[in-house]
Amino acid sequence: MSPVRRCSRTACGRPAVATLTYVYADSTAVLGPLATYAEPHCYDLCAEHSERLTAPRGWEVVRLSDPSVPTRPSGDDLEALANAVREAARPQDRGGEGRGGGPHAADPMEVARRGHLRVLRSPDS
Repeated sequence: MSPVRRCSRTACGRPAVATLTYVYADSTAVLGPLATYAEPHCYDLCAEHSERLTAPRGWEVVRLSDPSVPTRPSGDDLEALANAVREAARPQDRGGEGRGGGPHAADPMEVARRGHLRVLRSPDS
């Protein structure tokens, strides 16, 4: 017997990278990292078949990510980073520097949030 588990799809001999499990009570298909052991009611899938997986009409597909595999940045992450760089590149208006108290009077204030990134504005501007 081969130590490498193969894809459960018919006529596919590629190595398995993910495990598919159905939760019939919730009408959910759960696709996660390759299980440690082969289970009788789970299906091992190769990379191609796990990416193309669809569920029956009315069912939900839940895709669990593998924490050992680095994830690619999403479009929202890249957009938030680009907006943060644009905001930092804008010229600062320093017309009101005479106001304020001591060095702690100019603590930044959060004005917007996008995901885990925050836009900060100093009280001087």
